Amino acid sequence: MARVALLLFAAALLLVFAFLAWQYLYPVRAADGWNVRVAYDHIEKAAALELDENGNLIVSSELSGGKGSILSITPDDVRTSLIDNLSKPDGLTSFNGGLVFSQESGESAVSSLKNGVVTPLFEGDNVQGLLADGSNLYAIEDRKGDGRLLRYQASDKSVDVLRSNLNEAESVQICPDRQMYYNEKEKGVVRRLSADGTDPVVLSGLKEPSFLYCDARGLWVSEDRSHRARLMLLDNQGNLNIILTFLKAPQELMPIGEGKYLLAEGGRNRVLEITAPK
Repeated sequence: MARVALLLFAAALLLVFAFLAWQYLYPVRAADGWNVRVAYDHIEKAAALELDENGNLIVSSELSGGKGSILSITPDDVRTSLIDNLSKPDGLTSFNGGLVFSQESGESAVSSLKNGVVTPLFEGDNVQGLLADGSNLYAIEDRKGDGRLLRYQASDKSVDVLRSNLNEAESVQICPDRQMYYNEKEKGVVRRLSADGTDPVVLSGLKEPSFLYCDARGLWVSEDRSHRARLMLLDNQGNLNIILTFLKAPQELMPIGEGKYLLAEGGRNRVLEITAPK
């Protein structure tokens, strides 16, 4: 009996390891006409993306406990660490002549890297998504039930609370028509910011929606799931298109040229390049 029990236990372990391997190795699938390839590999927990003025990719490595960093990667894949000893750096954007970043790790300042010097701009609590819009910088907090949408104004360094009591809000975006959107991950929804404060839901039933991006094609949403996550596009006709499937914890999407995008896939420690149909 003991031998049978041992064999059953070994078989169960083998199934678990096989399932985990399948989760990790199963290839990402693209919708018809779309193409996907690995652009940069070996970036631990790749999360936020930005391009600098020289065309170098800036990417955050979203490790916790002071092990996180922000890297610069040249087009020929030469890598340089810009900032080390961070805890879950999860937002990046160019703003007011500097590179602004957040840390999704308790009460941490949203800070700006400029000319090699890091300057705190304002305090937040578990700030994740950042969005620069002219002289305004928007930040959103990933907290359970008491997250906030904040607006920092560079002119007078003031911070306004635009929304409060948000539930795991992770990203904020402004579309070409100037409509602003944000998500609530736990509720599986994306909302449109409205002047009357009702903020109607434009997408629901999503599975852990994370980063948002908006362009002429529509509103993009990635799902921060460890298995079978999706990258979706709500097009201008109101249709929800599944662009990529079988992703593992995808994070930020960023355009890099006509019809091309980069997508951080933190669960596989890499950045993907996506090409739209011609």
